[in-house]
Amino acid sequence: MRVTVEATGALERRVDVALPAERVEQMFKDRLTQFSRTARLKGFRPGKIPVKVIEQQFGAQLRDEVVNELVRTSFSEAISRENLSPVGGPRIQTLTAPSGEELRYSAVFEVYPTVSIAPLSALRLTRLEAEVTPADVDAMLENLRRQRVTYRSVSRAAKASDQVRVDFEGKLDGVAFDGGSATGAEIVLGAGRMLPDFEKGLDGVTAGETRTFPVSFPVDYGQPSLAGRTAEFTVTAHDVAEEVLPEINDDFCLAFGVTEGGVETLRREVEDNMRRELANTVRARMKTELFDALIAANPVEVPQGALEEQIQQLQADWLRRMGVSPEQLTQAPPRDPFEATARRRVVLSFLIGEIARTEGLAPDPVKVEEQIEAAALGFPDPDNAARQIRDNPQLMNQVRSAAIEEQVVDRLLAVAAIESKPATFKEIMNFGA
Repeated sequence: MRVTVEATGALERRVDVALPAERVEQMFKDRLTQFSRTARLKGFRPGKIPVKVIEQQFGAQLRDEVVNELVRTSFSEAISRENLSPVGGPRIQTLTAPSGEELRYSAVFEVYPTVSIAPLSALRLTRLEAEVTPADVDAMLENLRRQRVTYRSVSRAAKASDQVRVDFEGKLDGVAFDGGSATGAEIVLGAGRMLPDFEKGLDGVTAGETRTFPVSFPVDYGQPSLAGRTAEFTVTAHDVAEEVLPEINDDFCLAFGVTEGGVETLRREVEDNMRRELANTVRARMKTELFDALIAANPVEVPQGALEEQIQQLQADWLRRMGVSPEQLTQAPPRDPFEATARRRVVLSFLIGEIARTEGLAPDPVKVEEQIEAAALGFPDPDNAARQIRDNPQLMNQVRSAAIEEQVVDRLLAVAAIESKPATFKEIMNFGA
């Protein structure tokens, strides 16, 4: 077998392969003989069909099978001999295999880039340091109270935080428009769920009152026919209700699953959960900063095939979130918005893989279990979901990759130069902003 290799791009290679006619013809003859043992033809007993008849009836089909098999096996031999590592399958070009002559073809493919990692100790990171204070816990409990707010009718003008029940109709140039009217709509003033002009128009309204006022739509409004225009709304208020927040007592604790220990137990559980969320957020921020620094310090040539595959994966993920089958890629958004994210993912996969290799990291069973548990938590039955993940080889490969990624992060955080920066829980978690 003759093999020649040519670099046709930074990562693209073309391998020209020629197989001697003797190898092709011998494999073809063996295939004819093998096929004759099981073939069935009218007028012949099974296993007694002459090879010449088999060649006349099935020769073209069998020769195609032989050629395809030889291309597969010889390509594997060629890349092994030349120490090439393809990214994805090859494109077979200029395939010629005349009967009695040598088989020749060209295979074009991309190879993995050469990845060299700069000294890990040169990485510079910032770690935000914060504590969960009693005031932070108080604020979180107040947030939990607001999640269970109720409303009580009052006989006064509406103000901020009140809920107003109204009927309304909007018109453009005197004509009602789709989506511009409602009956019995409950609107909380100051919640920001309605346009600012609409909420402003309800300020001070009383039950039984009817008002007409203009409402301007922003230029980037989601409905193009309304964007940048001003409509006139007529609103009739039927009820004004003030918010009623529950007391933090034993009944309140029961609503959050605290059956013993009352308020003190609830505070302790809330604080523990806040500490976990804080630690996870700090690590997530450091991980992003770490990967940014890693990419900046280690430029990597990205194979186009790997990039396109990742873009399609992101498009498929988008379709799933929209409730569309990922096979319907024609319904996905254009590739361009996904390219930067896809490129980052591909580069990181090469860098993480190289660090894992040089550091001798293998998937840690503890990390693998953590990844399985984290993935299963999003399902109604976490235990069953975890079993399904363990029974799915493809999902387990993803889990192991995620575990290796976390191990690489642990390794990098252990050797990087980290500067501590004081912060607060609210700043880090963007809580109460």
